[in-house]
Amino acid sequence: MSASYVFSPSARVFYPVSLREVYEAGIGWPDDGVPVSDEVHARILLEQESGRVICADADGQPATKEPPPPTEEAQAAIERNWRDRQLVDTDALVARHRDELEVGTTTLSAEQYQALQAYRRQLRDWPESGEFPLAEHRPAAPDWLDALFADGVL
Repeated sequence: MSASYVFSPSARVFYPVSLREVYEAGIGWPDDGVPVSDEVHARILLEQESGRVICADADGQPATKEPPPPTEEAQAAIERNWRDRQLVDTDALVARHRDELEVGTTTLSAEQYQALQAYRRQLRDWPESGEFPLAEHRPAAPDWLDALFADGVL
């Protein structure tokens, strides 16, 4: 039985045999192509969908491995994005509290508002801390904040 795909260990890419002529007329057919069964192809793609990356084993056969950790720059960008999202998500609560102060009845107590502002200050200061961009050192939100989001207050 002939294989439906070939795998190029150098490019870490599958090529459908049915499109060989198209590849040869264009970018070329891989010189290092290894025939791969439909079952292996499907298994590798399923593993890739779960977050693993395609690689070649010592024999040039397709395999998967855990992805490398993000670079420090990428991790910093991820954490800044998370931090910015927390600030945006709490902007409405700050604005609501200030508006409610004018009416006299507020959703937040004075202590909760102070804790919220302290949390937001920690978020702003976090990138300058020595623990940035380690996710395990993210500023912790006040315990009651998640409940407000879950209850639909925000």
